[in-house]
Amino acid sequence: MTLREAQPGGAPSTALHTDRYELTMLDAALRDGTAHRRCVFELFGRRLPGGRRFGVVAGTGRLMSLLRDFRFGDDELRFLRDERVVDAETLRFLEGYRFSGTVTGYREGELYFPGSPVLTVEGTFAEAVILETLALSVLNHDSAVATAAARMSIAAGDRPLAEMGSRRAGEQSAVAAARAAYIAGFSATSNLEAGRTWGIPTMGTAAHAWTLLHETEEDAFRAQIATLGTGTTLLIDTYDIAAGVETAVRVGGTSLGGVRIDSGDLPTVAAAVRAQLDSLGATSTRITVTSDLDEHAIAALAASPVDAYGVGTQLVTGSGTPTAGMVYKLVARQDSAGAWVGVAKSSEDKGSRGGRKAAFRTLESGTATSELIAVSDGFEPVDSPAAHPGARALHVRLAERGDIDPAAEGHAGVEAARAHHRLVRGELPVHALGLSRSEPAIPTVYVEAAG
Repeated sequence: MTLREAQPGGAPSTALHTDRYELTMLDAALRDGTAHRRCVFELFGRRLPGGRRFGVVAGTGRLMSLLRDFRFGDDELRFLRDERVVDAETLRFLEGYRFSGTVTGYREGELYFPGSPVLTVEGTFAEAVILETLALSVLNHDSAVATAAARMSIAAGDRPLAEMGSRRAGEQSAVAAARAAYIAGFSATSNLEAGRTWGIPTMGTAAHAWTLLHETEEDAFRAQIATLGTGTTLLIDTYDIAAGVETAVRVGGTSLGGVRIDSGDLPTVAAAVRAQLDSLGATSTRITVTSDLDEHAIAALAASPVDAYGVGTQLVTGSGTPTAGMVYKLVARQDSAGAWVGVAKSSEDKGSRGGRKAAFRTLESGTATSELIAVSDGFEPVDSPAAHPGARALHVRLAERGDIDPAAEGHAGVEAARAHHRLVRGELPVHALGLSRSEPAIPTVYVEAAG
């Protein structure tokens, strides 16, 4: 049986996207009888890295799909046996592994703050602990990209942003990054796999190699227009920019769709290109700028005659913050008598808060004022929305008794996350829109569960 044959419908297994110590803990827990204790694990960030004022949850829909394929087929079991990772009893357990617990969490596209219980996984220790690595690898990457994308979207205002960072990331990370960026405000991607998999609009015309291929810049422009029409965007900075603008308008006419600038002092160059285009009668020709932009560079172009931005390296690397820094911790478990107890790590600067949690966003006149987290000592009770009138409940059910809610998956899930992000970003207080390093935009407040 091959890796692809190991899963229904030919989907590859995701089970070995797991750190070895998850399985060695499982191995030991099966030996000492604690493997089947009911537990609650929580995924959260202790702080917002990079002095960000808010974070954006992304990757939830991807994670749920990957959880569906978290199965140990013959290839996975053979590897674990050959490498002597676990014993025969554990291999038998893994052969029949199916997550049968419950997952609740923030909707994809939601904002989060320090301590926000972004994801809660309830199940036996055995079935929940081995999901740690997969959950963190997905949410840490995607949320970092989405947070950077949201900041870039804020800086861009009404001007559209295109994601074009595939060549600056791993091939699978590139697709995930395009998805996260689209959720957080970008309008298109250059990555065709992201378009096919997630339904994101794709864009792209030509690189400098196209111009260099031809005898002259004019030959390159004429060939591109012959193929793509006058609505295309011509890259004008392979040689001299002013000459490139003149050639572009002469070849494409005053109805030329756009020009792209990928180098130089962009505010100065954009102003000069706009003036030259207008003087040639191409007043409707749009200007797109690229060239290693981040949110600060985009903000610096706010007063420039720029119509659109293409962002690559800084976006797919989180604009200096390549991971969201989230952790996955056990916060409640049953003891040997079956009673629930809250548990927490107390290490300096790496502590956690025990107990199952419910999360709410308090609002005043539609503006967020705090992240309110109700904490139960153990497993229950947990507050319902009725306990916090005027606040918005943040948790939704993502999986129930192992059955995954498909609403977060696929094209529809991406569009729902994008719409939700647009809605909740409107709740941010004005100072949250700043790009400088600062404290979180709203405080995280813990209260004892009222139930």
